[in-house]
Amino acid sequence: MGVLNRGERLQLMLTDSELAAVDDWRFKKRMPSRAAAVRELLKRGLAAEGFDTANPHTKSKEYGVVGGSGGPDGKTSSRPGKTS
Repeated sequence: MGVLNRGERLQLMLTDSELAAVDDWRFKKRMPSRAAAVRELLKRGLAAEGFDTANPHTKSKEYGVVGGSGGPDGKTSSRPGKTS
């Protein structure tokens, strides 16, 4: 199991039907808590849309935003005056 380092709190309001859907999914998947279920659903939803959860230790220079040679995938950014 990963390190449980959650420094941010997110408050969320749900309708009765949304909460029932989360609870139904949670119990089917045997998730330990609503919070764990919501985190997993959020992670899955973002992945389905092509987003991945960020590594909190990744520096912007690793993405070619502020210098550096490219992102974690090895690609370089295309900036004026910089050849890729």
